[in-house]
Amino acid sequence: MAGIIETIKFAGTLVLALPAALAGLELLLLRGQTGFGVALLGLAVGLVIAQHWLTMPTDIPELLAERVMGTIAKEPDAEGDDEP
Repeated sequence: MAGIIETIKFAGTLVLALPAALAGLELLLLRGQTGFGVALLGLAVGLVIAQHWLTMPTDIPELLAERVMGTIAKEPDAEGDDEP
């Protein structure tokens, strides 16, 4: 389940990727400029993939905070299975 911070980061990436993708589609399909169209589509896809897979230096404090919170607030085990 994605957190609110990850959702906001993804939305920010889409703000940059969608105009490039739409311009690439227009150049590719309507204007016949395949080179620029494919390049812009590749850029848009690359932005989304890079945001999803790469860890940026600004993400390190967030990752550390998630790890600390995971060790502090562990989910309770399923109790009550053995008791009547």
